[in-house]
Amino acid sequence: MARAIERIEQDIAALQEAIRAIAIELKSAYASYLNTLGLAVRKQLILASYHLCTQGYPENFLHLSLNQRQQLQQAIRKLGQLAAEQLLIYLKSEESGEDEVDEGDQMDEVDEVDEEVTSSSSSLFLDTSNSHYLTANTSDPIELAKWQQKLEEAAQDILKKLSHDANLLLQKAGVLPKKLPEPILAAAAAASEASAEVMPGPPNLLNLVIEIENEQQSEDSGLTQIMAINLRLGEIEFADVTLSSERKRIRSILVQLNKLGREYKKRYKEKAIAEAEAAWRASWFDD
Repeated sequence: MARAIERIEQDIAALQEAIRAIAIELKSAYASYLNTLGLAVRKQLILASYHLCTQGYPENFLHLSLNQRQQLQQAIRKLGQLAAEQLLIYLKSEESGEDEVDEGDQMDEVDEVDEEVTSSSSSLFLDTSNSHYLTANTSDPIELAKWQQKLEEAAQDILKKLSHDANLLLQKAGVLPKKLPEPILAAAAAASEASAEVMPGPPNLLNLVIEIENEQQSEDSGLTQIMAINLRLGEIEFADVTLSSERKRIRSILVQLNKLGREYKKRYKEKAIAEAEAAWRASWFDD
């Protein structure tokens, strides 16, 4: 026979309290992690851009004037700064209790850079109107897991958008080849779509060989080796000891959450069984 419903409910209440504590700890861990990630992303974007300009396409970079180089470097720094701010936007939205984030102040900063940077940087901003927010009293492990997954997806999306916008910026500046197809500028998963062979190379750079057809004379088509920025979360974490340590902390918290989640599910099933048994007894009568 199942345990008394009152005892089961007490166990569930205790689990909910533990899950609320885990929610607070997980949110705190992500706040620290995303802040560190923002700094690391800015650094890795600059390093990847440096490598691309000096070793990937040095001749193209040398063709730029001093002023053009400085404008390009400033624009790259601005992109990194915008991405770092965007990484915290989900947490800030929750703290303010708003479902939509005011992007006006951030976009004003972008206007200080030239128009090309403004147009490319604007795509970094995510639509947060349908995002999954974590309330202060979250005691449902499923809801907490959904929030965590949404946050991870947002971070990956920001890196992908940042890679694309940085490549577009470098192409407009004349560093990346003008004939570079749009799928390559999209970086990340575009390599396979472009039927390209990925080659080993520096971190956060996509180094590959791709076949580019001549629009007028297909017989002139040939294999071309290209390099583009492709920021990858795993490589960014690997290069930063602090970020790697904070990722380990998050994983440790998630292990605790999974354990509590299994126990939470078990107790709710036990409660359902106890209630069903009680309902059976309440409705049963002997002939």
